[in-house]
Amino acid sequence: MKYLHTMVRVKDLDRAIAFYKLLGLEETRRIDNDKGRFTLVFLAPPGQPECPVELTYNWDGDEGLPSDSRHFGHLAYRVEDIYAKCAELQAAGVTINRPPRDGRMAFVRSPDNISIELLQEGDALPPKEPWASMENTGHW
Repeated sequence: MKYLHTMVRVKDLDRAIAFYKLLGLEETRRIDNDKGRFTLVFLAPPGQPECPVELTYNWDGDEGLPSDSRHFGHLAYRVEDIYAKCAELQAAGVTINRPPRDGRMAFVRSPDNISIELLQEGDALPPKEPWASMENTGHW
């Protein structure tokens, strides 16, 4: 058995791509299917094309998309500096739902409400403000 990809449906393809690129993923492949009226965009961490997220965009909308994608669980990515990545995301307008108070783990949500876990590479970083005293925001 071999892992292929994780698929998530998106409502606004450009907004979703911008979010995943902000996380650090790169577009590796794109399929526009005129007959099926959908676009598939695959994004993966640099140097890891075998670990993609497939964004599925239905051109005519997707009324069946749940308003809260909690049934999905989450995507997880290891980052070199969790504080720097959270600061970068926050500066771009992304809500840090579960701040990295412990220097190890944080959660954010994509524009389509997909939960994204960020994990510090190696040992947890020492607690640091403003993160150490931040409360959770919304659901993660």
